[in-house]
Amino acid sequence: MHSRVDTALYPETEPWFQRWLAVGDGHELYVEQSGNPDGLPVLVLHGGPGGGCSPHMRRYFDPSRWRIILFDQRGAGRSRPMGGLQANTTEHLLADMALIRHELGVERWMLFGGSWGSTLALLYAQRYPEQVSALVLRGVFLCRREDMDWLYRDGASRIYPEAWASFVGGVPAAEAGDLVAAYYRRLCDDSDPALQQSLAMRWAGWEGACATLLPSPAVLAGFHARALALARIEAHYFAHQGFMPAGGVLAGMPALAQVPGIIVHGRYDMVCPVDQALLLQQHWPAARLEIVPDAGHSASEPSLERALVAAVQALASEVLS
Repeated sequence: MHSRVDTALYPETEPWFQRWLAVGDGHELYVEQSGNPDGLPVLVLHGGPGGGCSPHMRRYFDPSRWRIILFDQRGAGRSRPMGGLQANTTEHLLADMALIRHELGVERWMLFGGSWGSTLALLYAQRYPEQVSALVLRGVFLCRREDMDWLYRDGASRIYPEAWASFVGGVPAAEAGDLVAAYYRRLCDDSDPALQQSLAMRWAGWEGACATLLPSPAVLAGFHARALALARIEAHYFAHQGFMPAGGVLAGMPALAQVPGIIVHGRYDMVCPVDQALLLQQHWPAARLEIVPDAGHSASEPSLERALVAAVQALASEVLS
């Protein structure tokens, strides 16, 4: 086991496998593998939707023990086309995950996902519980109407009124009652790329402002760097209620009765408030919940990093070894 001195994370590691996987409908997904080719497989699911993966996400796993699989979901990160909305729904993403597993020859894998990545992990595990060895989830997002309204209508705006003012200021006052719909219409209009980019920066700036307990220029810069794909895809999904199955995430939880998991959630998560994690754990007795008292939403916050690394280590030792 690597020693921990200045950081909870493992050292940086480079992928030994990279490819673009054609999944149909004109989409090609970026897929990579790093760590131990013969190690325990783990699939990392990024947030957003539309956020994309980063090298940082490899560092929650001991590279001598884990076969670390990352991919950028449709339209996100290095996948092509960037920001593509055609044939981009939750059902398509679940099918993509099944195809990746088949292409890589993985029998069972652990799922590691945060925010929207937690939503996707839960839906996949409900459909294919025999293919999932365990789950580590961070910043649980149940993708209910009230969860979307918290961030885009009447919740977090009271905590971050300055950032909210910039977000609301992107559209006419008459349309401010449904910001997702107002932004979605404009982000889908390719006739004015400058306006698209300006609105995407406002969208990403709002989410980035809410993502950490304390202001983080680095986290905000990360949101701005992927603003167009993030804003387009999030608006597309949230305008369609996340393309959720009937009954949403909670309705499918009985399928996970025998699947172990650890839920890690920041007490002061202003993107996905902690009541979602509590509710999920009540529907999932096989999982345990750790509420991190000095963290918000971003996985890059030090206390969340420590908790996530510990969760991965615990499952590797208790369940997967």
